[in-house]
Amino acid sequence: MHGFSSSVLSCRERERLEEELSEVRTRSRNLSRLRQLTQRERMALDEREQTAQARLRDHDAEHGCQR
Repeated sequence: MHGFSSSVLSCRERERLEEELSEVRTRSRNLSRLRQLTQRERMALDEREQTAQARLRDHDAEHGCQR
């Protein structure tokens, strides 16, 4: 039973991390459509996306609940 609940929790966490990554990508895309981004803004958005990707990869490596 413990293994099942742990698996469910890690999958929920993965879903949350996927949503975080999706939000970062959507925000970047929407801002780019609205106006020309400064180099600083583009770098910050790229860094946020890379961080979200890394967190998702780390989670997958730690919990093994990839889809």
